Amino acid sequence: MEIIPIVSALRRNKGGALLIAAQIALTVAIVGNSLSVIRQQLTQMGRPSGLDEDNIFTMTNRWVGHPADVAARTQADLAALRALPGVVDAQAMNSYPLRGYGMNWNVMLKPGQQPSASRVAVYIVDAHGLRALGVKLIAGRWFRPDEVGGFRLSDIGKSWGSAVIVTQALAQALFPGENALGRAVYLTPSSKDPTVIQGIVREAETPYAANNIKGYGSDEAMFLPYRFASDTVAYLVRTQPGRLNEVLHSAQAALFGLSSERILDEVQTFAETRSEMYRPDRGLALTLGGLSILLTGVTACGIVSLASNWVVRRRWQIGIRRALGARRADILRYFHTENLLIAGAGLVVGIVGAVGLNLWVVTRLEVERMGVGLICVSAIVVLLVSQLAVLWPALRAASVDPAVAARNI
Repeated sequence: MEIIPIVSALRRNKGGALLIAAQIALTVAIVGNSLSVIRQQLTQMGRPSGLDEDNIFTMTNRWVGHPADVAARTQADLAALRALPGVVDAQAMNSYPLRGYGMNWNVMLKPGQQPSASRVAVYIVDAHGLRALGVKLIAGRWFRPDEVGGFRLSDIGKSWGSAVIVTQALAQALFPGENALGRAVYLTPSSKDPTVIQGIVREAETPYAANNIKGYGSDEAMFLPYRFASDTVAYLVRTQPGRLNEVLHSAQAALFGLSSERILDEVQTFAETRSEMYRPDRGLALTLGGLSILLTGVTACGIVSLASNWVVRRRWQIGIRRALGARRADILRYFHTENLLIAGAGLVVGIVGAVGLNLWVVTRLEVERMGVGLICVSAIVVLLVSQLAVLWPALRAASVDPAVAARNI
């Protein structure tokens, strides 16, 4: 292939070539970083919550008038929910995974430790928690009914009990490389009595896992054995497979049948909870994906326009080459090689720009660093698009009749 004549031709038309190369470089830099952010968002959205998501719905119960017998009312509600056909179990909680807000607390490895070893999400559950949530217990055991105490929000910090169940991620964070089961932790700086890790569940995301709060692990959570009672309580109901929607409607009717002095809101399946919490991440991924497609399309249009212009300006040259025996394949190869040289220069600059842009984004927005694979993918995609974009003008050039070109001399 005549590389030197192609380079010589590009030097005579360097304005357009530089413009396309710069456009390709910008496209590679932006597409590469967009793909990195999109992958991060998709990975985050795909993290398992640890719950039996397909068969769980939740609702927030708010009592009207601050009744004094909140604990009794809550237990009556739970009994009614558990008695419904199709219900596996139900649990009253202060919060649940991906709710968006909840309680968190410091965990210390010794009394008065400052700073604490970790700050984690706290879920208040009773003996029904394991069946209701559908979490997987991988070590130890769940709470027995006789280990569960009463709990009101006004009791926060006074007493946390003698046992706790933690997620595997929290166990590893507290005791790296060691067996956390049976180990002691402290939940208040002034406490002299340890709380023992009684069980470990495989995973359970925090309420704010989708918020990416710095300093909080997405699955570092613990369960405390109490019967939660408050003017506002979250009911989590697990149903038998295929009966979710049926039970969701009957549960509301059952609760209002017990008492109308309540407000039920945030009534939704866990799939709806997940979708709602990750809506911003999904929107960002779609926006960046659309931007990448649009920018790649604009770059392709620029290549088509430039190559088409060159075909018109080189009709005499193309005609002479055809008259001297150049085949259609030779003309196609010429334009593709020319475009490959332009795109190659743009890709080199674009890859350097992609790395630089990613370093800036990482320091400013606290996103993950872009991998080499994504840079290569974005470069290959842009290169393929650029080569496809030049195909139509190249086919036009290859179809130039030598006799027609000669008449235009």
